[in-house]
Amino acid sequence: MKDSIYTIPVNEVFEEKCGCPICKMRNTLETRCVDYIMGAAMMEPDVRIETNKQGFCKPHFDMMLNKKNRLSLALILESHLIELQKDIKNRKSLSKKAKKGEGETCFVCAQIDWAIKRMFSTIIKLYNKEEEFRELFDSQEFLCFTHYKELCAFAEENMPKKLSGDFLASCEALCSKGLSKTQNDISHYCKMFDYRNSGKDADWGDSKDSIERAIHFLTSRECL
Repeated sequence: MKDSIYTIPVNEVFEEKCGCPICKMRNTLETRCVDYIMGAAMMEPDVRIETNKQGFCKPHFDMMLNKKNRLSLALILESHLIELQKDIKNRKSLSKKAKKGEGETCFVCAQIDWAIKRMFSTIIKLYNKEEEFRELFDSQEFLCFTHYKELCAFAEENMPKKLSGDFLASCEALCSKGLSKTQNDISHYCKMFDYRNSGKDADWGDSKDSIERAIHFLTSRECL
């Protein structure tokens, strides 16, 4: 495969063949974005304008808090809270957004969404043009349910129908593989609570962490 600034990150993730590759992409983007926000970007006017406007969701506030850099977070919160003073006074606009289900925004989520869509575009191009990548894609461990839906939706919108069939079938096969494994392990976990399967020599197989893995498969987030 011919590497470029766009394909290298994608190839590196897929070459690991461990778990959902899109989850690994997302987690890397998320970590880098939070580190960026809590670092030098905190003092960049253009970035602060956007963070003041968009704010952050609870999971990403938690990630920022866990960075143990309380002063940086306090400075970000200070200017964001000042910006909110304007929103509070604009009650009509807030009410309209609330009725439409709008208004809950997050700077980190927006950055991840922007980057993921570009990575999806790279994945599709590589799949169509590179036989080696197609084989690499098909050999992945699985696609989680969330990223299966997102990747298929993106492909249906951005790939010609004559090219999308094989790609969508590959995505379905990878998600089905992950679903079957997860379902079987959850079922095995439940069966282990039958008195007939109790005892110190009971074989739990891969089921002990099946609850956490099932939550991750369904939501693309690790169980806390």
